[in-house]
Amino acid sequence: MTDTAKTSKSPVLMPEPQHTMLGQATTYHDTYDASLLTPIPRKLGRDAIGRHDFQGHDYWHLFEVTWLSPNGLPQVAAGLMTVPATTECIVESKSLKLYVGSFTQSVFPSKEAVEARMTEDLVKLLGEGVRMELTLLSDWQGDAMRPTPLPGVRLEALPEMKDATFDAFEVDPDLLAVAKDAGEETIEEVFSTELFRSCCPVTGQPDHAGVVVRMKGPKADRAGLLKYLVSYRCHRGFHEQCVEQIFTDLSNVFSPEILEVHALFTRRGGIDISPFRSNVRSTPDTVLRSPRQ
Repeated sequence: MTDTAKTSKSPVLMPEPQHTMLGQATTYHDTYDASLLTPIPRKLGRDAIGRHDFQGHDYWHLFEVTWLSPNGLPQVAAGLMTVPATTECIVESKSLKLYVGSFTQSVFPSKEAVEARMTEDLVKLLGEGVRMELTLLSDWQGDAMRPTPLPGVRLEALPEMKDATFDAFEVDPDLLAVAKDAGEETIEEVFSTELFRSCCPVTGQPDHAGVVVRMKGPKADRAGLLKYLVSYRCHRGFHEQCVEQIFTDLSNVFSPEILEVHALFTRRGGIDISPFRSNVRSTPDTVLRSPRQ
């Protein structure tokens, strides 16, 4: 018999989106069909958070892109879709998978033609600034998406975590605190963890991620920060909403001069998503790649 871990106070919940393909039986199309794309308003998650003073982008990596050349030869590519955090909607991930799959038996004269068509469709769905970049596997250079260890202090590897108690598995910002030995000075730190887990708000399926936090402000209690990130373990929210809630809670507690949150979610259906939010810039120096991506 195992003990059931307790949960904390009621978390911030986003309303479940309507008219979504997630969790539904669907027919797979193999000829181009832009109508498969389904938007989900960011407003659903942001209204629950109540604070929007961040900027950033969402980086979607796609590994199952294929179409036919004019002579019928299959072409295979990897894609990077970049979506500004300023768009009113995100695209539902299953609808994007089905949309990309609809190129399978469609003929296009070049990679650039596919790239242009996808970008045009996604801009029409989500708004300006969205772009799709494709790389043919035959042109792959090897380093573009090579995973690297997450930067910064790995929270779960710190000695003090061995004696810490982790028993909150619904989002609890009260776990965040300034360190007891913090002085008056402002310090800049980078923390990371591979322990992040949340759940899809529609299907309940688990989503795993590495998370990197860069913060310049008062010294943070490290055990409290890891406990807070672990408290998302049963939270139901889309990737973007989780990152924006983390950003908001850290802002509220620490009022940092610099704050950045970059989450690297593991792949599902040939797609992984890495949202980035910051109070000082909209793009990171490097779009990080987790070893699990």
